[in-house]
Amino acid sequence: MNGFINIDKAAGVSSAREVAIVKRLSHTPCGHMGTLDPMASGVLPVAIGNAARLFDYFLSKRKKYLATFRFGVDYDTLDTTGNLISEGGRVPQRGEIEAILPTLVGEIDQVPPKYSAKCVNGKRGYMLARSGQDFTLPPKRVNIYALRLISFDGASDYAFEIECGGGTYVRSIARDMASALGTVAAMSALVRTVSGPFFIENSVKSEQLSEENLSQYIIPTESLLPFDSYFAEGRAEKRLLNGLSATCTQGDGTYKLYLSDGSFYGLCEAKDGEIKVRTKLC
Repeated sequence: MNGFINIDKAAGVSSAREVAIVKRLSHTPCGHMGTLDPMASGVLPVAIGNAARLFDYFLSKRKKYLATFRFGVDYDTLDTTGNLISEGGRVPQRGEIEAILPTLVGEIDQVPPKYSAKCVNGKRGYMLARSGQDFTLPPKRVNIYALRLISFDGASDYAFEIECGGGTYVRSIARDMASALGTVAAMSALVRTVSGPFFIENSVKSEQLSEENLSQYIIPTESLLPFDSYFAEGRAEKRLLNGLSATCTQGDGTYKLYLSDGSFYGLCEAKDGEIKVRTKLC
């Protein structure tokens, strides 16, 4: 069993818990394509079987979020699930926020939250933070493609629509936005609405899944890959299946590999008139 389940993760549960449900129902090793913090909900693509080999490919794809930032409060985790450091800070006006949004868009160097899975000398940041150790995480280059203010609750919470590249921390956007306005803020809610080719409109809650209906929710791996197809046959097919390269007329690049019986096998890479299997996905 191979492919993807587009899970709509519930708030308050871990990504690992959702993966475990799919694993139990499919009786197949599984993994998610980019974790969501427990407080967050929304799109969590779960790969079944060999589809998990595409982790790096899907992790780098664009994502969209609906995020709520609470201004005037500061938490050690940069979200409202952590320990409150201070409160009563200034809540900026809508016009102030709209004026600085363009400065937060583009390719930027972003410092990850200390409570994150980033490593310092081989140890996770959240482990060091929980033990009270003082440390600094280096900035990471990320892409924020769009940042739009959606609404204000009239008190302290502003909602935003964010489109960004893989590896971006939305909690850090809240921190940096507030800092630019001379105040503090923390993320109070987060929903991922898009992750690459996965959309919340066609996602499914894990509690809706069963062994009997799981197959109808599995998205074939090949349908999510935006590559041209290469159909192997004869001697070329035998060489490719034995891990060898074969001559080809395709231009350099990645292709979806199909065998002579029409079945999808995985990804192959063409270069300088030679083609070779890169990733087996069937």
